[in-house]
Amino acid sequence: QVQLVESGGGLVQPGGSRRLSCAASGSIFRLYAMGWYRQAPGKQRELVATITLGGSTNYADSVKGRFTISRDNAKNTVYLRMNSLKPEDTAVYYCNTDPPRISKWGQGTQVTVSS
Repeated sequence: QVQLVESGGGLVQPGGSRRLSCAASGSIFRLYAMGWYRQAPGKQRELVATITLGGSTNYADSVKGRFTISRDNAKNTVYLRMNSLKPEDTAVYYCNTDPPRISKWGQGTQVTVSS
């Protein structure tokens, strides 16, 4: 069974930075594009950034120019570097394939942007 474990969240001041990590067990990581998703209170989960097996990336307009997704295939890990954070980036962040194929989502990692 594939497991996803997100980490790196926390409390950050507006304008600050954070790097999230997602470790994926199993072979699925090496077969599919990966994505970072987030869910803010009272809102639906949304796709934030994606990265293909070859390293091509795509971003939601709301984070373009501020967030960078990357992956280390040797470590089965995908990262999300977040710069210039805004209060509206506050959410629980999750990873999964793109589109989501792993039915059991990880616990996510909470990012709170506040002064």
